[in-house]
Amino acid sequence: MKKVSTFLITLIEVIGLSQCFLHPAISANKPPAKGDLFPAIKLPVPKDLNEKRYLGISDGGSFSILHIKARVLIIEIYSLYCPHCQAFAPEVNALYRMIEQIPGLQDQIKLIGIGAGNSPLEVKAFKEKYGVPFPLFPDEDFAIHKMLGEVRTPYFITIKINKDRTHQIIYSESGGFGEAETFLQTILKASGLK
Repeated sequence: MKKVSTFLITLIEVIGLSQCFLHPAISANKPPAKGDLFPAIKLPVPKDLNEKRYLGISDGGSFSILHIKARVLIIEIYSLYCPHCQAFAPEVNALYRMIEQIPGLQDQIKLIGIGAGNSPLEVKAFKEKYGVPFPLFPDEDFAIHKMLGEVRTPYFITIKINKDRTHQIIYSESGGFGEAETFLQTILKASGLK
């Protein structure tokens, strides 16, 4: 009986290891780090005309984040059901307003949110309840969330987008970012905009 048990455990271990080699995403499931490239994701084009203008994208079914007209993109991974995301929403909104009020900066830094596991209806509910002024996108099946290493919410990723549309992550952290003004200064410095 002991030999059968040992054989089964060894077989399970071999199958598990082979799955990691056959599916590298399983073994490489970690949050994006500073200096990494952001995964190639597609988001649905917003129906709201003001959100399309804000992002600088045209009509269509979906778009890549690298098509957003900005030099810096701040992405918040949040969830309607995350109490920390709810509590931190006013500070994220303050960051958006701060960026929009600085002449010239509003064309260079954009902010979006991706609702991990949230449907379009849940995204709409979060947007309305917390008065979110920037575009939010659903990730109903957790596909994007999985690509990002199933990070805890809220999670903030900032991407520097170059003129040739190459990019690099300059900030990647879990939890809130403290005060909006301090965070903005950190991003300006890291991106070279300051």
